[in-house]
Amino acid sequence: MTTSLRREAVELPPLTSLPRRLLKHPRLMHHNRLAALVLTANLVFVWASWVPSPQTMGRAALADLALAVLVRQQYVINLFFRLATWAPPTWPLKIRWTLGKVYHFGGLHIGGALAGAAWFLALTLTGADGLPAVVSWTLVALLAVIVATALPPFRSRHHDHFEKIHRFGGWSALALFWAHTLLSTPGPVEVSVLAVVTFSVALPWLRLRKVAVRLERPSPHVVLARFDHGETPFAGSSTAISRSPLKEWHSFANVPAPGESGFRLTISRAGDWTGSFIDDLPPKVWVKGITTAGVANIETLFKKVVYVATGSGIGPCLPHLLAAEVPARLVWATRDPRTTYGDALVDEILAVQPHALIWDTSRHGKPDMVRLAYEAYRDFGAEAVICISNKKLTWQVVHGLERRGIPAYGAIWDS
Repeated sequence: MTTSLRREAVELPPLTSLPRRLLKHPRLMHHNRLAALVLTANLVFVWASWVPSPQTMGRAALADLALAVLVRQQYVINLFFRLATWAPPTWPLKIRWTLGKVYHFGGLHIGGALAGAAWFLALTLTGADGLPAVVSWTLVALLAVIVATALPPFRSRHHDHFEKIHRFGGWSALALFWAHTLLSTPGPVEVSVLAVVTFSVALPWLRLRKVAVRLERPSPHVVLARFDHGETPFAGSSTAISRSPLKEWHSFANVPAPGESGFRLTISRAGDWTGSFIDDLPPKVWVKGITTAGVANIETLFKKVVYVATGSGIGPCLPHLLAAEVPARLVWATRDPRTTYGDALVDEILAVQPHALIWDTSRHGKPDMVRLAYEAYRDFGAEAVICISNKKLTWQVVHGLERRGIPAYGAIWDS
């Protein structure tokens, strides 16, 4: 195991110019830019239409809300990644740097949801009588609840409640949209769009099934879950699992082994659900949906990459390290890796990453991950850094490197 400790401080490169740094600020990340783009497009449409007709407002609401739903569909997400990573690593770095931000597509979801709710409120305010009015105002109230509970303060503190409200509220909103459309004078456009949205929502649930899982618990902190139920997902994808399919779902990175069927998930103790999962070791779990591309799939845009992980963040990195599709260097900071994750997993990592820097935080304390990431990036001659960690550290690494002109990527917790 490589745990090389360097006493001398690595000098970070200078900050880029102020305008460039501002564009790399988290508040101006591509997720927010995409949301602003959708809202701006709707404002331009309002200006061009001057006084939109009720039919126009209804169709605009439906189009925006359809956008919000469809960009979260797994096949659509995989298509986004496929299109973005189609560019070869010979293209200019600035273009590939931007294409790598494909995982910020959630901004389209946010923009579409906000614009669609606003359009439907405007439509409802035009006035309707009888049952259509009751349906409209019920839907307005429901959309307001969904939007309010999706705001970061509520979502981060009450994520389980957010997830349930989003799921059941979303289904109810879709049913109310059908009712509103059928009570109006539906045309083929409205019916077709609603049919596509309904199929998109239902598709992952049509693949719902309960499957056997073999669990290995190398320590009270971690479980390695092994699945072999006829699915061998692609490296860098994720699978959602649940013990109560209508209540709570959790996604984990798939770790397929080259040449073997099935896959593994690395599940670490990070809350009540994962804690009870590790303690109970259930023999079966529910799985649904389609395996979905994750942030690290953007690695193919670059000639060399550095993976920075902490703790169980090694899970999403491992399938890419095993596949070795792109030359990579690993920096992993974790507590007592062999005791926590087991000798087999650590040896598997070292077999494909003999020059990895594995930092034992129980012996050496928490390192400066920005400096370790930059040092590996510099020494390895990499073009980009991919960080898989908790929210705070991911932002430290990504923002700390990007404001110095180094392409860096990490999850943005927008779902």
